[in-house]
Amino acid sequence: MKTIYITLLGVCLYLPGWLQAALTIEITQGVEGALPIAVVPFDTASNRNPPPQDVAGIIAADLARSGRFAPVPEQNLIAQPVETSQVRFQDWRTLGVENLVIGKVETVADNEYRIQFRLLDVLRGRQITGYSMPAKSGQLRYVAHRISDIIYEKLTGEPGAFATHIAYVISDSKNGKKEYQLQLADSDGYNPKTLLTSPQPLMSPSWSPDGRQLAYVSFEKKGRAAIFVQAIHTGKRQEIVSFAGINGAPSWSPDGRSMAVTLSRDGNPEIYSLRLSDKKLKRLTTGAAIDTEPVWSPDGESIVFTSDRGGSPQLYRMPAQGGRAQRITFEGNYNASADFSADGKSLALVHGQGGRYQIAVLDLDSGLLRVLTDGRLDESPSFAPNGSMIIYATETGHSGVLAAVSSDGRFRQQFSLSEGNVREPVWSPLVDRK
Repeated sequence: MKTIYITLLGVCLYLPGWLQAALTIEITQGVEGALPIAVVPFDTASNRNPPPQDVAGIIAADLARSGRFAPVPEQNLIAQPVETSQVRFQDWRTLGVENLVIGKVETVADNEYRIQFRLLDVLRGRQITGYSMPAKSGQLRYVAHRISDIIYEKLTGEPGAFATHIAYVISDSKNGKKEYQLQLADSDGYNPKTLLTSPQPLMSPSWSPDGRQLAYVSFEKKGRAAIFVQAIHTGKRQEIVSFAGINGAPSWSPDGRSMAVTLSRDGNPEIYSLRLSDKKLKRLTTGAAIDTEPVWSPDGESIVFTSDRGGSPQLYRMPAQGGRAQRITFEGNYNASADFSADGKSLALVHGQGGRYQIAVLDLDSGLLRVLTDGRLDESPSFAPNGSMIIYATETGHSGVLAAVSSDGRFRQQFSLSEGNVREPVWSPLVDRK
């Protein structure tokens, strides 16, 4: 068993504001043929007091939320082994389980624990991997997500994205007054924290490539739009752009040195590149059309944006330094709000046809557009950093909620909140976690 020490980015955060109720996840469409796996409750017998988090339960929930795995319900487990020597592989094969996760949580000092886990191949009767990880009590949930990431990657060959975050905007009425909150939560909706509260709208959150900052649009300056960048750890923020007119849709370049934004400082909404070191602007589009919602490709070579230059909102692609833009969407009368997959091969977008707006994926090589959702007003798609899921905003009844769909459309889930409307979700990037 290996020992791993993790830099816990985003765990110990100083965040102004107050805690909110967690987003509750409901799986609304499962996947047939999901891989059967058993996650045995981790042994805690050596602890005088039970750990404050059910590590094995978090892992099982993570794997189920991915749509790729079907964890055996705890009541159906045939045994609860702690060590490999205690595992009777034939019994688990009879149950139809292909992989088994066992482990324990031990107290090593006040408020400090050591989590050990093993991932076992039931069919071959051997260990696939195993780690020993230290964690303080407030880090147990994060470390459980990291274990889920390791398991996911070992069994699928793709990085996991459980130990990431989502940012989103909540709007609600407090004492008859409208209130907006920019919030941050774990990828499963737990540990929500308020980054900013404002009586004026907050819009278009965008993660920096290192996951340490969020850019967003705020109307707190007498109702006038301005773009801010806020540090996640400290809450410190800086105003980046505040011209007369539109200041919107910030999108970071992959190297974090520049930002693509929509400005109307010269009269018409156009795409600009903003160098963050000295605030130098470069205008990238010119014309009578509305150009907005820029998003940088992962290789930094191009920018995709929304424009009505062809008569209806469609997606166009141009070199990141400016130049001729080419239309890339042709199906439907509305295609907007693009987000690149991490490999740069696909775009998530809002596709409008027949008065309905749904989430779709465009394959950039083939031009094939696949509609993934069936809502009436789905918006703001954001890829998970491993490309497996897309989170987006939608409506249930008269409430704004978040939902997620797998990139192949086979698996769906919904995030609901007891109060307020939730909008504009963005999934954080994968960061260095070694």
